[in-house]
Amino acid sequence: QVQLWESGGGLVQTGGSLNLSCVASGNRIHVRSMAWYRQTPGKSRELVASTSGGLSTYYADTVKGRFTLSREKFDNAMYMRMNNLRPDDTAVYYCHTQIFSSTADYWGQGIQVTVSS
Repeated sequence: QVQLWESGGGLVQTGGSLNLSCVASGNRIHVRSMAWYRQTPGKSRELVASTSGGLSTYYADTVKGRFTLSREKFDNAMYMRMNNLRPDDTAVYYCHTQIFSSTADYWGQGIQVTVSS
């Protein structure tokens, strides 16, 4: 069983910064990939940023240049620094992971990020 522990988020004004952290825990797990998704009411969950093996990193166009994802190679922890936040970044952010020994998707419970105008 894999559990994801999310922290960070909160309320910030436009142009401000926030950090998100996610740690995966489980018995002898080896994390293959980690990612942040976000979701707003009435919309589908969208991929924000992801990293696989600590080598390749993907960013959605909407956050490129503002968000920075970091994770040590094959580590179980992931961090995202969000700069120059905008009101349209307001969402519940979900941590996601996949491990080598399974094809399952694992999700965190979600953490609120609110950017006021």
